[in-house]
Amino acid sequence: MITIDGKQIKLQIWDTAGQESFRSITRSYYRGAAGALLVYDITRRDTFNHLTTWLEDARQHSNSNMVIMLIGNKSDLESRREVKKEEGEAFAREHGLIFMETSAKTASNVEEAFINTAKEIYEKIQEGVFDINNEANGIKIGPQHPTTSSTNRKVKLCQKEALLKTIGNPRLRSKITDL
Repeated sequence: MITIDGKQIKLQIWDTAGQESFRSITRSYYRGAAGALLVYDITRRDTFNHLTTWLEDARQHSNSNMVIMLIGNKSDLESRREVKKEEGEAFAREHGLIFMETSAKTASNVEEAFINTAKEIYEKIQEGVFDINNEANGIKIGPQHPTTSSTNRKVKLCQKEALLKTIGNPRLRSKITDL
C-alpha cells in the first residue's frame, strides 16, 4: 500500500519475462492493467532495440489510457553502459512515456518508479480518464472506512521486462512486496 494525496493505493504487480516465448502469456497481463513498466538493460543494447516491439504489443492489448513508464535498469553499471540515458529519454518522449533509470541491485529509484507510475494513474483517475466504476480498467475502489475519508484504490500494474533476469534480486522483491 502506498499513499497518494491522502488516499491508500494498493498496487497489484506482475513480473513477466521479456523472452519471446512468453509473449502470448504476457498479453493477458496487459488486459485490465492501468499501468505498465517497460524495462530494458542499459548494459545490453539489444534489450533497448526490442522496446518498440514490446511497446506496440502492450498498446495493442491494453487500455488506450494505460500509463507506461520506460525504465533503464542497471544504472549501477555505468562503466558497462551501452544505452545512453539521453536515448532512453528520447524514446520515452517520442512515445509519450514516463522515463526513469533504476538499479535493482542497489534499489536506486525502484520504489520511486512504482510511486511515480501510481501517481500518474491517480492523476488520470482524478481527471476522469479512467472509469473507476469499470474494473476492466484495472482500478477497484475498496470499502469506505467509517473512521476515515480515505478511499482504497487497487491499481493493476503490469511490469513488462525487456530482459529475463532484471528483477532477480531478493532485496528488490521485498521492496515490491512492501508496496
